[in-house]
Order: sequence, then C-alpha cells, then structure tokens
Amino acid sequence: MKLDSSLLNSDFSHIYIEKSVLKHYKTKKIIKYFNKSKIIEIDHYKDIFSRTNQSFKHQKNSKKLILAQKKDNFVYNGSEMCDDFGNENFYYTSDIMNCIYNCEYCYLQGMYTSANIVVFVNIEDTIRKVREISKSKKIYLCISYDSDILALENIARFTEDWYNEAVNNKNITIELRTKSANFKSISNIIPVDNFILAWTLSPEFITRNFEGGTPSLNNRLNSVKQAVEKGWKIRLCIDPILYIKDFEKYYDEMISTIFNKIDSNKINDISIGTFRVGKELYKNMKYKNKKSYLLAYPFVDKEGYVCYTEKHRKQLIEFVNQTLKKYIDSKKIFIY
Repeated sequence: MKLDSSLLNSDFSHIYIEKSVLKHYKTKKIIKYFNKSKIIEIDHYKDIFSRTNQSFKHQKNSKKLILAQKKDNFVYNGSEMCDDFGNENFYYTSDIMNCIYNCEYCYLQGMYTSANIVVFVNIEDTIRKVREISKSKKIYLCISYDSDILALENIARFTEDWYNEAVNNKNITIELRTKSANFKSISNIIPVDNFILAWTLSPEFITRNFEGGTPSLNNRLNSVKQAVEKGWKIRLCIDPILYIKDFEKYYDEMISTIFNKIDSNKINDISIGTFRVGKELYKNMKYKNKKSYLLAYPFVDKEGYVCYTEKHRKQLIEFVNQTLKKYIDSKKIFIY
C-alpha cells in the first residue's frame, strides 16, 4: 500500500461546523448521519475552505464536510456558457460548493483552492429569495451546477426541499442536473411538471478514465429508467462532448445503449454541447493537472473562454446530433 493512501482518512471523517449553524435542524440531521465523524467548531467556513497552500488533487482523496450559513449571493443570473433552453429569466443557485466526483474536465478545480464540500444548511433563505424573484415573473432555476445535489441527497435532502417549493410555486421551473445513480433517494416523491431531472451521460470509456468516482453509464441509465417509469420530466445531457481518439465509436455505442434501455418518446429533451470553460478557470485547471490528456488539447480563446477549434467543435456536434436523430425527434435536441 502506498504511504500517502494509507494515511488518508475516509471522506467526511471530519465535519467543520460554523458556530452560527450548530443548532440548525439540517446540521443536527447531518451530524446524526455521520455519527462517527469528528466535529470541529469554526467561526467561518472560509477559515478552512479558503486557506492557502491547499492541494485540490490530494483533498479529492479524503474530502471533509463543512457546514455553513449562506449570507448573500443566494441566486445568480444564469451563465452564458449554459443552455437556457429558451427561458428568458434564467437563474441558478449554489447551496453546495464542490462535488463528490472528480471529473478531469470539471471547472470547479479551477474555481476553488479546496476540494472539501461546503453545505450551506440554511437553504430556507435561498428558497425565500427565489420566492421573492418569482412573485412577478416565471423563472427557470438550475439548482445543481456547482455540485451534484442528487448525489448528496441522503446527506442534505436539498432535492426534497426544492421539490416542495416547486409544488407550491408554479412560477418556477427547476432543473436538477446530476451524474449520480441515486434516484432511489427521491423515488417516493410524486413528479410535478415544473421539476426536471437532467442526467449528464458519457460513454463508458470516458466515465472510467476521466470521471473519477462517478457511476457507470449503465447505473446512471438504470436511475433514468426508474425516473421515467415514475413519470418524471427527464432531460438527457451529452455535455461536454469530448474530443478524444475514436470519439465516433464511443458516442455511437453510448447513444445506442441509451435508447435500447430508455423509450425516446418519454424523454423531454436532450442537450448537447462541447467542452468550454472560462479562460482563467482553464489556466488554474491546467496548472493543477499538468499531465491531463484532455486539458492538453490546443484550445482556442473565444470571447473570454476556451473551447475546441471550430472544426473540431462542428465535427463533434454534427456526429452526435446526427446519431441522436436516428432515435429521437430533432425538435427535442438542444445544441449549445
């Protein structure tokens, strides 16, 4: 056994808790869930999360949990690098910072110095802010961009909180995006029309080699199938499509596998897009992953973010789009 591996603590062996949320009901439930973890009281989450000289890469092998209070920036305007699916009032929230998975192409490694997970337990304040915004207009709200909320549902129960708001507030349409196979955690919930479950799917080759810790394609599809059978509105996301050797083979196999298992008529829509990330985030990502095969591509700068050359982007999009059209109505395919 390697020495650095043998010295690692398991994920969430330590839980750092801001003193201001020690008595919050979410905090109590999480502590009960991790009843063998060491509890450490802190004044502010940034004292742990934003320290200098941290190793994002090594922390991914032994993540710690930080419970905190969100005090501002409850809701953000939707990013221009994300598809709004034709919705005019596009917002997203970030009640969990960081992800339990370790995808080589993930922008979070360029955004944060720490791989630890921050859970802002006072989600009721975020929901209150969303309620205020949606009083006078219909909004499209993505709740799982800077983390994978469904993957952490057993811990935080945030999906259930947002579901309850969707039931009572028809001015919001919620999208939850995930790579998890954890549909069972919400399988007892009755689906509603303004709550979309969106699964990001990748070829098994990519899942195994570049998406550390994520469920296999087959396991994700099993969750999708369960959700479809329960009547949920389902979105599939083939995004980012990655430019790798023999990509045609891998994406063709994946799309065939998807529709051998899932009835295309029961899919609401499909989103496809290629790798793109903010220029500064990319610099940080590449610095932390000097040996990364994916990040070694000679990306081009396009209005402040990096992406594949137009030739390769078109090649990727065209192939995936045309392959999808063999199985599903083109009107259901959104291209970013």
